[in-house]
This record gives sequence, C-alpha cells and structure tokens, in this order.
Amino acid sequence: MMNKTAEDIKALGKLSRQASRKLARLSTDDKNHVLINLSGFLRTEQEAVLLANQEDYQEAKAEGLDESLLDRLLLTSDRLEGMADEIQRVSELPDPIGEVIETSSLPNGLVTSRRRVPLGVVGSIYEARPNVTVDIFGLCLKAGNACILRGGKETIRSNTALVALIRKALIDAGVTEDAVQFVDNPDRSLVDAMLKMDEYIDLLVPRGGASLVRFVAENANMPAVTGGIGVCHTYVDKAADLDMAVEIVHNAKVRRPSICNALDTVLVHADIAAAGLPLMAKELTGSGVELHCDNRALSILRLEALGSALPATEDDWGREFLSLIAAVKVVDSLEEALGHIDTYGSGHSEAIITEDDAAATRFLDEVDAAAVYVNASTQFTDGGQFGLGAEVGISTQKFHARGPMGLKELTSYKWVIVGKGQTRP
Repeated sequence: MMNKTAEDIKALGKLSRQASRKLARLSTDDKNHVLINLSGFLRTEQEAVLLANQEDYQEAKAEGLDESLLDRLLLTSDRLEGMADEIQRVSELPDPIGEVIETSSLPNGLVTSRRRVPLGVVGSIYEARPNVTVDIFGLCLKAGNACILRGGKETIRSNTALVALIRKALIDAGVTEDAVQFVDNPDRSLVDAMLKMDEYIDLLVPRGGASLVRFVAENANMPAVTGGIGVCHTYVDKAADLDMAVEIVHNAKVRRPSICNALDTVLVHADIAAAGLPLMAKELTGSGVELHCDNRALSILRLEALGSALPATEDDWGREFLSLIAAVKVVDSLEEALGHIDTYGSGHSEAIITEDDAAATRFLDEVDAAAVYVNASTQFTDGGQFGLGAEVGISTQKFHARGPMGLKELTSYKWVIVGKGQTRP
C-alpha cells in the first residue's frame, strides 16, 4: 500500500491500454460472469471490506472530516448489498458493444453504419466514496473498457479491499486482472501524473467536491467529465398540491442530504407561501433541517415560532449544502423562480411542484439542467434509478454526456463502410 510513484502510474497506464484491447473483444457472457462473481463476493465476503472501512472511518472522524463526507465514506452490510444489487443489474443490461446505431445506403452503393465501441481506458479520481470503486469498474467492464482508479486517502483501506474482490472476480472468470488498476498511494502529485497521461487514458471522470472538479477541468490533458456539483432547487408553484409539496421537499432534502442531488433551495410562490411554507418547514425542522430564509419567508415562519429558521445571506443562494441546511425564498411568479434558478443553479437537477400543465411545460422547456422534474424528488437523479444499473458520475456539461453516465456514455462509435469495389471519382 502507498507505494506507487509517477513512473509506476505510467506503467499502470500501459497495462490498462493493453488490457483494453482484450476487453474490447470480450464476449458478453464473459463480462457478465465477472459481474455476477463480484456481486456474489460483495454479499458473501463482506468482513474484510467492512473492517477496512471502519479503520478508514475512525481515522477520518478523528481527523475531523466533514459529516457529509463521513456519510459517503461509510460502508455497512446494507450498503454493500446495495452495491451488489447494482452490479447484478449491470450484468442484466444489454451489452452496448457492437450495437449498430444506424445504417444508410448511399446512391453510389456504399452501405454506411455506425457501430458502438468502447472508449478504451477510463480514469477516475474521487474522494471519500468507496462505492465509486465498484460502480466505475462494473460499468467500464460491461462497456469493454479498462479503468484506472485513484480514490482519496480517506478510503485507501476500503478501496484496497474492494479492488481485491474485483480482481478475484476477474481471475475466477478467466479475465485479465489488468482490467482494473488501482493507485494505492494518496500522494496528490500522482493526480498530476494521471492528468498528463492522455496517451493512455481516453476519458477522466472526477468525483468529489468543487475544487477537485475544477482542478481536473483546468489541468487534464485528456477529455474530462466535469460535473456532479449539485445546487438543486425545488419550486413550489401557486398551483401546487401542498400535501405533495411537503412530502417531496422533505424527501429531496432529508432522505440523504450529503449527496449531490439533494435539495438546496426551496422557492415558494407568494400566493401559497402563508399556507404552504409552515407545513413544509414543520416537516423539515422536525427532521433537524436548519432553514436559511429570505425576509418574506422568515416573517411567515417566525409567526410559527420555528427556532430553526434563520436569516439567509447572499452566500446561501447557489450553495451546495450537503447537510441538513436548506435555503428558502418566496417568489412572486414562475418567471422569478426561473430567473433565480438560471442565476444560481449548477445545471444538475431542478424540480417544479404544480398541477398547472402550462407551468410544468414552461419549466421543463426553459430550465437548463441535466435533469428536470415535475412533481418528483430530485433525489431520483441516479444511474440506478434511471435504469442504467449504476453510474460513473453525473455530468452537468453537455459534451459528450449529460446527467447520469451509464453504459452508453462509456462508449464511442466507429463508422463502418461496406462497398463492392467503389472508388471515388
């Protein structure tokens, strides 16, 4: 552990490139065999992983790691079961490799088509998220890609244990264990080395906070998926069903506040604020949520004697809280809500709660985000929930992928042209 150098990282890149050529030819049955093996090991061989994770967790807690990151770091038997379920679902998904996207016959007799192919090697740099180790490997393998994984120092033991299970799954299925490479040294200088390895890595996926994502975007020599920063709004329209609004807002904030699709700001139409805001606030504060309110929201909630309602500051708008804190603002119109989201949103997940079809349609049409909801919680923005099996990340950019990235987002395509002796005049 913790012995890789910059030269070693390049060696991992070479091994990954060699492995990617083998994986591109791997049959669907062989890929699924690996995934089914891994799903089983995540259920039956949990002890070593959980022990390693507890060591990581206790050390990170002693060092004062933020509560939201501690939650993402923690593995339990149930969470490992959930990871096993996701890998099982990936094994059941159609294999995208070899899919013919479209075919055309040209006037000169040439038949052209586009055929889906692997990207090659996918690298990922991530923080305090051991589930990413399994998710990225599973999707990369099914899409015919090798992967190079560099997790954070907070999860070095957890990731080492998980990679051991992955390699066992590969070996037992007769597939090269070089399909996964793991950087077991948390030295930040090795991140710099990975970012310059464009001769080996075809796509880089950062998973972590805003500073990591920005650093990768600014320094990577290869294409990188930037995103995952979720400043998520839920707008409660004047035509909202208030019982539905209370339930959705509570779920979007409280179910798991430390993830990127959790609600950050509630926008409430002025026409229903007096009736609806106290109902939502009661449920939120009852679950320990601290509300940062604009003046109008604060005046309504202070009448209800809610001690967890505090004045909002300008920094609260456009802030990803990742904790039991939510900003609240009263708006006079759908137009104002759209303007607020356009100014402060991150392009991740945005929701409207309304029974007005025209308002819902306008919201869907005008909000520029990877996922836009009507009458549902933003916590559904997830590869597994979208039927993708799992995800390597959530992209808030527009090229080459947007939203949860599943199997097809880990592929490219090649043009295939079949002729009968044609030459170009």
